[in-house]
Amino acid sequence: MDDSLYIAVDLGAGSGRVFLAGVGPQEVWFEEVRRFHYPPRRRAGHLRWDWSHIFAEIKAGLRTAGERARQLGRSVSSIGVDSWGVDYGLIDRDGEVIEDPICYRDERTADMIEAFCARGSRTELYARTGIQLLNFNTIFQLCAHQRAGIPQTATRLLLIPDLIHFLLTGRAVTEYTNATTTQLINAETGAWDRRLLGLLDLPEHLFADLIVPGTRIGPLKAALAAELQLDGVSVIAPATHDTASAVIGAPLTDDRAYISSGTWSLVGVERNSPLINAEAARHNFTNEGGAFGTIRFLKNVCGLWLLESCRKEWQAQGVAVDYDSLLAEVAAIEADTGLIFPDDLRFFNPPSMLDAIAAQMAETNQPCSNEPAVIARVILDSLALRYASVLRTIEELTGRKVEGVQIVGGGSQNDYLNQATATATGKPVLAGPVEATVIGNVLVQAIAAGRFASLKDARRHVTEYTRLKKFTPGASKRWQAQARRYAAIEARYVN
Repeated sequence: MDDSLYIAVDLGAGSGRVFLAGVGPQEVWFEEVRRFHYPPRRRAGHLRWDWSHIFAEIKAGLRTAGERARQLGRSVSSIGVDSWGVDYGLIDRDGEVIEDPICYRDERTADMIEAFCARGSRTELYARTGIQLLNFNTIFQLCAHQRAGIPQTATRLLLIPDLIHFLLTGRAVTEYTNATTTQLINAETGAWDRRLLGLLDLPEHLFADLIVPGTRIGPLKAALAAELQLDGVSVIAPATHDTASAVIGAPLTDDRAYISSGTWSLVGVERNSPLINAEAARHNFTNEGGAFGTIRFLKNVCGLWLLESCRKEWQAQGVAVDYDSLLAEVAAIEADTGLIFPDDLRFFNPPSMLDAIAAQMAETNQPCSNEPAVIARVILDSLALRYASVLRTIEELTGRKVEGVQIVGGGSQNDYLNQATATATGKPVLAGPVEATVIGNVLVQAIAAGRFASLKDARRHVTEYTRLKKFTPGASKRWQAQARRYAAIEARYVN
């Protein structure tokens, strides 16, 4: 029996983790061997990622994972990296990273949709790519970068996980699922859209060959393999977009929607083909690539970023806000609190999230409390009602009824939000697995190694070893009234 292990590097927009995992015939286990943080910092005029720090931490994690595998008397088969989408780095002909990558929350893209539309239309852009227009998409980052001047020494543009894979193997390729978030992939051909590259006046040599999840990129560089003591280990491309990996790791059935709940909440369904029409464009839904021929038809919702930003402010003010205690206080509140529209652009990266929330609530004639639990309740109830609204739109656009919701990721541990989601949507909720992204990363590596014959087989195996928490809809007059109030607020802010 092949009992090889797999290493998954999972990077979020601010923190990363390295896992060692086994998915043998009688096991599914994941062990976090390293966790590290890298908040973006302002350097050279922009909000940037500290690239040398990120890569040094990844190498440290890989070394630790190898040591742990040897302690277990087992070998490591492969490594795969997933991350958030849209951000990229540039390399020169010597394979050096030219500058620290700029964070998608940098203000440089504020007016870039309008700048692009001076060259091409919104309608054509959506028709060609099927990707929602968000001002931080790579295409608009490149508009801004081009305006400032893309370094002439740049020979390749690589998304974050592709950049790491390149530094590990020396091979520059771009994995498809993350590439779709650039809004530069043609939805019909699955290739880089040459017309869009031409509209941006971007040289085609910047864009590497596309590969699909499960592709063996290559072995670790010999010097790096020796340094990390990982001889003979390959690098396999997972679905490198973290949501794509999370969807792979979710025990989905055909009639269930998913919510990948974390900093962002990605609310959608898995399909076999894109859904690109005037109505999907009007509602700004996206058709991101998935693994094994699937499409993630979804909408971005500004998720727990809202609450985490508030918690940072409270902590800076000297107010201790333990997460579990805060949620217990939220659940104990009996009176109605206010509501917000979570996807207001003012919440994207404000100087003060608390001030931004207060400002929107003032616009809708609602009092805004200073109590952390009350503000947290406002955020969580509003997220649940936003999820319900998005799911109704999905049903309308696809013509298929959603029978239940699978919530995965870190937010699946938030019992209050899970129950609120079940009640707001009127649909049963299954919460978990928490580490769906890591599971999805590892499953693609395992399928590539021949451990599973298909994604269906891999999901079935994981389901046998995964405990999920169930939440049942609970109708109440309070929630019905909240839903009416929320609908009026959403109508005010949705374009």
